[in-house]
Amino acid sequence: MELIDKMIAGDAADGTGLGAELLARQRLDAFTHARLWRNPCGFAARFNYLGLRYNTPLYGWVQDRFGLSRAEFVVIYSLAIMDGVTASEIATSTAFLKNTLSRAVNRLIRLGLIRSQEDATDRRNKILGLTPGGVAVFEEALPRFVALEDEMLAPLSLVERETLSALMAKVVLAMFEASPADAPSRLSPT
Repeated sequence: MELIDKMIAGDAADGTGLGAELLARQRLDAFTHARLWRNPCGFAARFNYLGLRYNTPLYGWVQDRFGLSRAEFVVIYSLAIMDGVTASEIATSTAFLKNTLSRAVNRLIRLGLIRSQEDATDRRNKILGLTPGGVAVFEEALPRFVALEDEMLAPLSLVERETLSALMAKVVLAMFEASPADAPSRLSPT
């Protein structure tokens, strides 16, 4: 965490840290401006725009640095957050297809970045965990992810960041309140 604190401090102090390096600022062209501000689905458009501005440079760097696909790194990141879960649980929480994650898991096992063991309660399930090599990949990559998020949130005060986080949590949690049977009716025109 000390390394992360130094990188974030570097970004805040002089704008030359990893976040600044990864987030090349550009003016919005007329079409992008219209897509973001005159779109009837403005929240989704802005959310996706920010997601791409975050994910594209980071996962490109992960590919270049480690030779890992986005799905492969998502498995590593997920296991760093909570070790001892199944590929199915990672698929559910990330919305990656199970077969995509299965291929990612198999490759990461071959590379020695994760380990797999039988679940004692259900032998069909494999419990996944990071190896020291997987931990090293995560620890090298995490500062870039943190720095870019910090750069993206730099225009917001601490109170605004907390408010944004609370509002995003509210939107996410509301998605879990609807039962799967309700989903088609929510999407169909009234």
